[in-house]
Amino acid sequence: MLSDKFKNYLHLHLLVFIAGFTAILGELISITAVNLVWYRMVFATLLMFVYIKLSKVRSGISLKSVLKLSIAGIIIALHWITFFGAIEVSNVSITLAMFSTGAFFASIIEPVIFRRNIIWYEILFGVLVIVGVFIITQSEREYLMGIVLGIVSAFLSSLFAVLNGSFLKKHSATVISFYEFLSGVAFISLYLLCFGGGFSKPFFSITTSDFWCLFILASVCTAYAFIASVHVMKVISPYTVVLTYNLEPLYGIVIAVLLFPEKEKMSTTFYYGASIIIAVVLLNALLKSNRKINCLGASPRDIQR
Repeated sequence: MLSDKFKNYLHLHLLVFIAGFTAILGELISITAVNLVWYRMVFATLLMFVYIKLSKVRSGISLKSVLKLSIAGIIIALHWITFFGAIEVSNVSITLAMFSTGAFFASIIEPVIFRRNIIWYEILFGVLVIVGVFIITQSEREYLMGIVLGIVSAFLSSLFAVLNGSFLKKHSATVISFYEFLSGVAFISLYLLCFGGGFSKPFFSITTSDFWCLFILASVCTAYAFIASVHVMKVISPYTVVLTYNLEPLYGIVIAVLLFPEKEKMSTTFYYGASIIIAVVLLNALLKSNRKINCLGASPRDIQR
């Protein structure tokens, strides 16, 4: 008979697998990144609304809080657009390797937002991450646009995670997610109306395959992942959650290589650079365990994937 704690560990690794699988769905879906994120956020908003009603979660918040969450919603929308855009112009391996640089950006953003001192080893790790990115850039020049978009996506993801950490002090994760998704839909809709040709008939003409991939992306990889991650963090230590989620790029790259062996076949130099970045991310999480990270730090940027 499995213990409750072990079940939660398995659940945590399932969530990390789901996070890695998000990139796989991005590869499978044929529509553009902007349209993809609009559909994802619309579906996720509807699902979160149903969950709020069924669970009778108090969703009323002040206008000031709505405005703050709206800014975060725009940031997460831009993060997802650049993330799937990176997959579109390169591949899953490049995108996830670049996404790993988010730990470096978080080490810069957190001291600014929370007014804490920069930790010495974060500077060293930042330099090592830059070295890893440089190695990948030198060997994969044809994917330069994907590398740039992946790095921008990592920065936006880290900024979003740090801002979300401050919101969790006042509101539940479910309510936060709902308003962020809603504002993201509004932001992308405005963009589409002004610059993207609006909501024409072709916009809503998606294949059956795309529809189901989008539904899985919104339901399992977004709504479920958000809600389940909160439950897991009530049982498992924040350190374990953070460390485990840092394995997500590794999981995703392995899955991508297995499913798309031709497109995901990279040079040996790429794996050297990616290994440096992922090793730095894991070492950073290990060292932070000695600093007794709290639940604020346990809101891994990957949870919003």
